Amino acid sequence: MRIHGFQKLTLLDYPEHLAATVFTGGCNFRCPFCHNSELLCPGEDVPTISEEEVFTHLRKRKGMLQGVCITGGEPTLQSDLTEFIRKVKELGYLVKLDTNGFRPDVVEQLIEQGLLDYVAMDIKASPENYALATGVPGIDLKPVKQTVEFLKEGKIPYEFRTTVVKGIHATEEFEIIGAWLAGSTAYYIQSYKHSDNVLSPHMCEEYTRGELEDIASIMRKYVDKVVLRGVE
Repeated sequence: MRIHGFQKLTLLDYPEHLAATVFTGGCNFRCPFCHNSELLCPGEDVPTISEEEVFTHLRKRKGMLQGVCITGGEPTLQSDLTEFIRKVKELGYLVKLDTNGFRPDVVEQLIEQGLLDYVAMDIKASPENYALATGVPGIDLKPVKQTVEFLKEGKIPYEFRTTVVKGIHATEEFEIIGAWLAGSTAYYIQSYKHSDNVLSPHMCEEYTRGELEDIASIMRKYVDKVVLRGVE
């Protein structure tokens, strides 16, 4: 698998678990606010990490770490993702997958095979605003909606989350997002933070905490558990 980053310990990526995080390369979206832009189309200048390095660490940390987060880029684009996760599960770890939801077939198969324990799906925007938020003109939302509906069946724990960006999102569109995700178990509002790796920083600004609290109030009309994440 194309691994371009490995965080050996995280207290944040997998809720209520000590975990390690694997960053895969390649993505089918071009979100203007993406903070891992170097992973979208990683070239030869982006270092790779061998699977053996990852598994050596996981074997050493058995009994200390509880889970492995697989993020990106977009992990479901990796042709050998299933094989990689199977090896992780054989070591006794829980597996969390981060995904944009554009490959529902992969997500569904992994869950049906018992290879995932938690899924975090990015909801980029309201359906009408997805093209801007993903940087993909004319994007087909059927796969994304299919993944949402499948996760809402509750076969495993999951969360939906949105990185909220002034310049991309309007406060009122969260009424639409709320209605779309109504009945979901958890929704996280992530604050956009500027960094040198953001894909299109000229399009993006941060919301204030008060503005994010207003958005959370809207979402709580539709989802019981709504949490601000990464907000100071």
